[in-house]
Amino acid sequence: MPLAAECGEDAGDAVRVVSFGCRLNALEGDGIARAAAAAGLADARVVDMLVVNTCAVTAEAVRQARQAIRRARREDPARRIVVTGCAAQTDPEAFARMDEVDLVLGNAAKTDPGTWAGARAALAFGIPDEQKVQVQDMAAVRAATPHLADRFDGHTRAFVEVQNGCDHRCTFCIIPFGRGPSRSVPMGAVVEHVRRLVENGHREAVLTGVDLTAYGADLPGTPTLGRLVRAVLKGVPELARLRLSSIDAVEADDVLMRALAEEERLMPHLHLSFQSGDDLILKRMKRRHTRAEALAFVAALRRARPDVVLGADMIAGFPTETEVQARATRAFAEEAGLAFLHVFPFSARPGTPAARMPLLPPPVVAERALRLRETASALLRRHLGAQVGRRRTVLVEAGGRGHTEHFTPVRLARPTERGSLAELRIAGHDGVRLIAA
Repeated sequence: MPLAAECGEDAGDAVRVVSFGCRLNALEGDGIARAAAAAGLADARVVDMLVVNTCAVTAEAVRQARQAIRRARREDPARRIVVTGCAAQTDPEAFARMDEVDLVLGNAAKTDPGTWAGARAALAFGIPDEQKVQVQDMAAVRAATPHLADRFDGHTRAFVEVQNGCDHRCTFCIIPFGRGPSRSVPMGAVVEHVRRLVENGHREAVLTGVDLTAYGADLPGTPTLGRLVRAVLKGVPELARLRLSSIDAVEADDVLMRALAEEERLMPHLHLSFQSGDDLILKRMKRRHTRAEALAFVAALRRARPDVVLGADMIAGFPTETEVQARATRAFAEEAGLAFLHVFPFSARPGTPAARMPLLPPPVVAERALRLRETASALLRRHLGAQVGRRRTVLVEAGGRGHTEHFTPVRLARPTERGSLAELRIAGHDGVRLIAA
């Protein structure tokens, strides 16, 4: 589902951005809205504009973006439509050919107010076809230019971009072509940013990036993600909770493992990039771990933090995958004791090595994704059931909702102050979320 980000006090005084895909893209959507507003584009009298911040991970994500573009033009033929994000970066001409699109911007400068200041007059008066595509070569980008908002209005949890890009080349993944090489935000800037977020009322911060555990390899002294975690927790003692987004088991450093064991404010929930539970498929994906190594890492996490709860990304129906290999992935998820699975039916991305491998028939991919989602549902119910009767600390969000320290969603039984950390007894669950007493 797309996420909308707006900057402004009301609908008539806002830059509307619709972001597809990952949490980092949604975070950058907020940065786009603020950058465009800083350039004077929040005033509809200057230009009525919609920005579509695309995702390239799957063909379905691209289809949804194109559908949103067409729908936006039907709803308001006079509206200017700007397309950016990973799909715009990797295939700008496909969006430029759409009659509904006025401007295509690449990922490199989409959160830079200067980009939008330069586009302001062109958007107001029309853009020549030869200037419709403004996309830079991401391979040449070396500096991190993160969106570092000081507050996330209406949210108790704040996301902090500390890394972008990826130096690896998994055979199924288009993201390195859309995001460029790995680059990191200096530790001091991250600590100061988290401090400002806490001062503005946020109780929880989430460190995020494209390849988060690659953090620091490009910085002087090559600090690691573990060192960054320690620095944030030491430098911002008022921060109640620190989380990590998806990590790669191969890159997890010893300092990070010790922090998980010793720092109570580092939440006991990790999302892991596993993708498969079969060794041959992992090799064909060009992943850097084996099934046994993944299971060993899970065991090491539980030794460090016995209450840790784990999730993982998994791909169903990868090219050449047999039914035996598909069953091995489902068995791996159960053996690893995963609680949350993000299941992706394989989607061939043009230009990637996997797209040239023997593809499975779409019905087979869909059926295997269904089986893997059934496993995911069973694992989630097992995790939820194990929480019933326990007391959990819930960060209260809007709408009578919240999340435990394990990032398990909770429905609250009574009104509780948003932003508070409430000690609640878990009375039951509905198969998707916990229900507090």
